[in-house]
Amino acid sequence: MRIVIAGASGWLGTHLTDRLRTAGHDIVRLVRRPARGPDEVRWDPAAGQLEPAALAEVSAVVNLAGANIGDQRWTPRFKEVLRASRVDTTATLARAIAALPAERRPGALLNGSAIGWYGDTGDRPVEEDAPAGDGFMADLCRVWEAATAPAEHAGVRVVRLRTGLPLEHTGGLLKPQLLPYRLGIGGRFGSGRQWIPWISMADWLAATTFLLDREEIAGPVNVVGPAPVTNAEFTRALGRALHRPAVLPVPAIALRILLGEMSTEPLRSLRVLPGVLDRAGFRFEHPDLAGALAAALPER
Repeated sequence: MRIVIAGASGWLGTHLTDRLRTAGHDIVRLVRRPARGPDEVRWDPAAGQLEPAALAEVSAVVNLAGANIGDQRWTPRFKEVLRASRVDTTATLARAIAALPAERRPGALLNGSAIGWYGDTGDRPVEEDAPAGDGFMADLCRVWEAATAPAEHAGVRVVRLRTGLPLEHTGGLLKPQLLPYRLGIGGRFGSGRQWIPWISMADWLAATTFLLDREEIAGPVNVVGPAPVTNAEFTRALGRALHRPAVLPVPAIALRILLGEMSTEPLRSLRVLPGVLDRAGFRFEHPDLAGALAAALPER
């Protein structure tokens, strides 16, 4: 397949690009600097500029672009960066797809989204049919997903990847926790009762590849593992995997002082289940947390 990827230089995008190229697919990366080769195309999503011809007759477009939500405190200015980096890129791609003649449009648009759609679910398990929740991330996911509308209205299969927390030691949920745990000062966040919808990196890559091929699947898909755990359970499992204690909790008030509004992320509860993937017969390589952590961590 010939696949165009936006956000190919990011953490998930780099892993996906490598995976797809290894599998023999032809990958074209959208870049914001001058293109350096035939496998790159320049675009300017902030200005809404992308030549539709760059997307013509490709098998799929995958959009993983977006500023990292944990890069800094959620000031009003940074919240706008988070929004623009997701909504502008999605809208630019969707409009370019819709501008193509029907016979030249991509077969699918797999567009990034997040489990933040659901807000705080408490102990209630949710699948893809659950409505959007409350809070900044839920509001962001709502407009982010809505920006795919031009492509969907043009008849293109659109899959909204509501990604959970991929586990891999070079980034995401695990990277910032490894040093504290290795120093013996790791522990749960707040009460520890909040649910964490993790997924192994291998399963995230396999699920995304699976969705490229499944023409009958469209709409939101929870790209999460089948067995979410509470923060306290995750803490104990990570401590065991690293052979370190995990007994020093981080009080909720400390997180709020340190992170401000962003503290809602590690404190909210998201008991999200992969309903669409389960019903489609997707098989997880790492269905339990212990196996996922063993695969995610370097030699210890």
